[in-house]
Amino acid sequence: MENAQTSFEIFRMQPQNTNSVLLCRGNDCVIFDAWGRATDWAHLLDARGLNLRAIYSTHGHPDHISAAPDLAKQYGAIWYLHPADRNLIGWGNEILDMFGLDHLCPHHDVSSDLVPGNVKVLPETDMQIIETPGHSAGGVVYWFPEYKILLSGDTIFRDGFGRYDLPGGSRGDLEQSISKIYDMNLPDDTYVVHGHGLDSTIKILRETNTVFKHYD
Repeated sequence: MENAQTSFEIFRMQPQNTNSVLLCRGNDCVIFDAWGRATDWAHLLDARGLNLRAIYSTHGHPDHISAAPDLAKQYGAIWYLHPADRNLIGWGNEILDMFGLDHLCPHHDVSSDLVPGNVKVLPETDMQIIETPGHSAGGVVYWFPEYKILLSGDTIFRDGFGRYDLPGGSRGDLEQSISKIYDMNLPDDTYVVHGHGLDSTIKILRETNTVFKHYD
């Protein structure tokens, strides 16, 4: 996905599980949901001559932040995480065990609080941060109006929605968050990158996602 100097790339880093997104403008870049090993990301960034400016997480579950602490430290980048999910850093390390990844320490001091609203994520690249609790207490989605791209994390999937039985989860909050996304009335051709699985569009969600189309 590319527009002028700005490009969005979806990466399913090894071990394959989570959809991460690399946003580049020129030689500057940010990563959304830095999954996998920091060393693999470092090889990619260095091979392309990219400057990592920031890491943004849709939520604090380990399968979305496994590479974030080490990458932030190595590149002097800011790692943004919603404050309601800071207590999840280091939680669920058994999930990382399943993939042969190193544990996360619960006392990282490299994350900065994510604040909802409009931000300039890179020069001439605007992004909206929208709170969508339910899958976790600090879940967010990222919306890029100029490019009609929505990064939904685990709030909603092509054919379902995130689980709500983990710490900080709430079915009621999750339903309200999905309703909030619906009420944004995004264009049908908005490209939706989910935290896992196949990508979709708002049109596809309206037609096939049982929860989303419920609001029609």
